[in-house]
Amino acid sequence: MAKIVSSWNDWDPLKRVIVGRCDNSVIPPEEPATSEKVPVDSEMRGMWGLRPSDTVARGNECLENLVKILEDRGVVVDRPTPLQWNQAIGTPDFRNDSMMTCMPPRDILLTIGNEIMAAANSFRCRYYEYLAYWPLMEEYFEQDPDFKWTQAPRPRLTDRSYKHNYYDEKISLEERLERTAAKDFVTTEVEPMWDAADVMRMGKDLFIQHGLTTNRAAMDWFQR
Repeated sequence: MAKIVSSWNDWDPLKRVIVGRCDNSVIPPEEPATSEKVPVDSEMRGMWGLRPSDTVARGNECLENLVKILEDRGVVVDRPTPLQWNQAIGTPDFRNDSMMTCMPPRDILLTIGNEIMAAANSFRCRYYEYLAYWPLMEEYFEQDPDFKWTQAPRPRLTDRSYKHNYYDEKISLEERLERTAAKDFVTTEVEPMWDAADVMRMGKDLFIQHGLTTNRAAMDWFQR
């Protein structure tokens, strides 16, 4: 049986990695968690729907080039299975008109040793993004007897998870920076929410960034 999953930090020699895909990528409709992530002067603000095909093709071209560079150096590259991201989703607590993409696996999956854990993302549009990686997780689980396949507690992402009227077009850049310095973000602390990319691994020590996508409740959850 193969040993597939074993990683304790971000700097040991790379042997195997997941590289995302841009297929069917969507600019998601605005929701509480995404407003602050989109720059005020971005053309994406106020837009949503399938990304233009030329940008998707260009993104995939860049990713394929990355794959070639990695494989030329002996790294095994796995790829997710894209969903039809422009379909509406819902739970008992919220509805969203679309999902987003499976371009950045780093936000969705956290590897600690022989475990891969699906994150508890704060974006409603990313609630089911983990499904694009489930075929790979099934493959790893079948082939690697030591692989631990886990899922962080799923946040409900109700209106209580976010500060109401947090985003205001009239707020100046200076006020935004002051708010960021004060660790005043759109997410509340009613439930743990986090992106895997906000976690830096150093063996069994984890350094977690409190920001627009990860709250302090998540830090408390990890520490416990």
